[in-house]
Amino acid sequence: MQDDLLKVLLTEEEIQQRVAELGQEISRDYKGKDLVAICILKGAMHFMADLTRHIPIPLTIDFMAISSYGVGTKTSGVVRILQDLDASISHRHVLIVEDIVDTGLTLNYLIDNLESRRPASIKIATLLDKPARRAVNVTTDYNGFTIPDEFVVGYGLDYNELYRNLPYIGVLKPEVYK
Repeated sequence: MQDDLLKVLLTEEEIQQRVAELGQEISRDYKGKDLVAICILKGAMHFMADLTRHIPIPLTIDFMAISSYGVGTKTSGVVRILQDLDASISHRHVLIVEDIVDTGLTLNYLIDNLESRRPASIKIATLLDKPARRAVNVTTDYNGFTIPDEFVVGYGLDYNELYRNLPYIGVLKPEVYK
């Protein structure tokens, strides 16, 4: 798999250090509040697991699976909920945990959907932010890293369901996905 990468963009150590810092920030901001962290599957699973281990305050965890990509490297623009939440978020503080924000279309749809369920608040934690691809105005509250417009894999991010298990973030060689 490493032969398919152009370069390592973020090392395992860099990721783990930043995730710990984000966990501390979130813990301070949500102390004494009824927090539910929502992991957006499948990409955010590694980030969510590591992040919540660095949040020592009471919280619950839920999951959503959302698709806008299918197979490929560009969003289709059509967002579908494949798996919805198990519990109500009404009057609770919601933290959406996302792997990457690029166009913002999926996240914008998700925020609208969750706001209709009357949470106390909604904030977003993302490991990666790719503002060069932004198509709609979406702001993240907790941002791990701002990255250039390159196709990245690893630490939960995939191409055609592969590479999620890499402990770092790498840039995929274009010949692999073209």
